[in-house]
Amino acid sequence: MEKVVKQIRTKIKNSKRGKLFFPDDFAVFGNSDAIRQSLVRMQKSGLLMRVAHGIYYYPKINKNKYIDAKYLPPSIDEIAYGIAKRDKIRIVPMGVYALNALGLSTQVPANVAFITDGSPRRIAVGKGRGILFKHTSEVKSLAYKSELLMLIVSALREIGEGKATPQQLEIIKSHLANVSQKELNTDIQLMPIWVRKTLLSL
Repeated sequence: MEKVVKQIRTKIKNSKRGKLFFPDDFAVFGNSDAIRQSLVRMQKSGLLMRVAHGIYYYPKINKNKYIDAKYLPPSIDEIAYGIAKRDKIRIVPMGVYALNALGLSTQVPANVAFITDGSPRRIAVGKGRGILFKHTSEVKSLAYKSELLMLIVSALREIGEGKATPQQLEIIKSHLANVSQKELNTDIQLMPIWVRKTLLSL
């Protein structure tokens, strides 16, 4: 058991802070019970944060004097995209979270939603909060070359056709400046017609 703990601790400390870990990352070091017990021990010692069931985080050190904490927890994005990387699935923020991510809304939902080509599920993250993965068979929604364009399209669909305010359109226009012409030319074919017309008018 102590050998397993030492091997896991070494792997964690040799990693960059801000990395997510899953029990399967340490499968070569021992059986599932030994790995689970080792991770629980490292959580209690403060080396790791447990952010959800079976998901641990090697926390970044807080350098902001205005935040009263030694370490910083991961963002919802870091957790969601970490899960997506592990499961080899694609995800796209949707709903109010997509609006918030682009600065189009100040509302922060308790449950952050993503569409995915993976399995639908909810992952509890802290008290009353969670990440929702909603399966979609609409492959075009996940085929964008530009993640930023994919997010913009998701946000516009949440707002609705013809319902974006002038302020929201200006913010979207500023984000479009960070999309290359090559990406735009490729991805524009995947967009709903009304979204395409909206973006081309900006």
